[in-house]
Amino acid sequence: MNIYLKRGKEESLKRFHPWVFSGAIQHMDDGIAEGDIVDVLSNNGKFLGRGHYQIGSIAVRILTFEDKLIDTQFWYHCLKIALQMRISIGIADNSHNNTYRLVHGEGDNLPGLIIDCYGKTAVMQAHSVGMHICRNAIAKELVKVMGHRIENVYYKSETTLPFKAELGQENGFIYGGTEENVALENGLKFHVDWLRGQKTGFFVDQRENRSLLEQYAKGKSVLNMFCYTGGFSFYAMRGGAKLVHSVDSSAKAIELTTKNVELNFPNDERHKAFCEDAFKYLERAGSNYDIIILDPPAFAKHRAALHNALKGYTRLNVKAFEKIKSGGILFTFSCSQVVTKDNFRNAVFTAAALAGRKVRILHQLHQPADHPINIYHPEGEYLKGLVLFVE
Repeated sequence: MNIYLKRGKEESLKRFHPWVFSGAIQHMDDGIAEGDIVDVLSNNGKFLGRGHYQIGSIAVRILTFEDKLIDTQFWYHCLKIALQMRISIGIADNSHNNTYRLVHGEGDNLPGLIIDCYGKTAVMQAHSVGMHICRNAIAKELVKVMGHRIENVYYKSETTLPFKAELGQENGFIYGGTEENVALENGLKFHVDWLRGQKTGFFVDQRENRSLLEQYAKGKSVLNMFCYTGGFSFYAMRGGAKLVHSVDSSAKAIELTTKNVELNFPNDERHKAFCEDAFKYLERAGSNYDIIILDPPAFAKHRAALHNALKGYTRLNVKAFEKIKSGGILFTFSCSQVVTKDNFRNAVFTAAALAGRKVRILHQLHQPADHPINIYHPEGEYLKGLVLFVE
């Protein structure tokens, strides 16, 4: 099955960028179905890469730029390299931490696939029809590669696959099965809601940034907005915060935050959780907080929403700047892939100016090493963060 590109459209593939956009295609063989493995050829028939075909703006996600089979050996090799990298950076096989991302899509040369490890359970998520079709073969090789490290593979892709593909997909275990959902991150315990939770059940990508907050928390009053599972909250508590308030508009998130705080700090009266809209909470909050964390969901999931997203980030940060104590520290983030570092920084700088506060940058944050960025795929740098000192 072949797809032929228009003349001159092969240049990005020659630079090893793993996406083929639909507008670059001249023509394709008859009978190609969504999820098929296809060869991408130049206008004159030269082999450029092999990957999964999908209906949409990203028509092909390249799995290999070499003429090699996409078979069980291929999956095993890619997964083994991914594990070796996590071992080499000290995040896997760590007695204080059994939570990490094993496969990060394009960052691990497996576009369309995410695998997060929580203790003995790996949660696998497909973002392409091709990866969905290959899920059982990948899970089989995953179990071989991981050996004693995992006993269960949970497949969670109901909300990440294109609904028009009509795959009738349901979440569930495709290997093993367990009711144990407590994992360990840097010595702290937490419940993972891989059944109904966002993403794979926890935001693994904020691990190092939570550790940074812990260093600043001693004796401070902390507000954790968009708290979800409360990760920043229980790190702040371990850091010695005098009080921690967690806010989320989701009742389920507040329930999970409360459970996680109790798991680590039972009957600790320093923590309170509020189920409320972030903007409304900030509007009524007094200037009581030394540290505020703003970690909202993606305001822009596609480029058309960028303008409104930047307005949203500005508005949210204005409120935080207005409310934070003098000498306070603001942790503020964007996880929108289409929002660049410069976009985000400009939105936050505008907010500081509108609030009339003097602000200094202490840290510029990003995703951790187990969420690697393919050097040929800069779009993989999605998490941006700033830690700011506010006079």
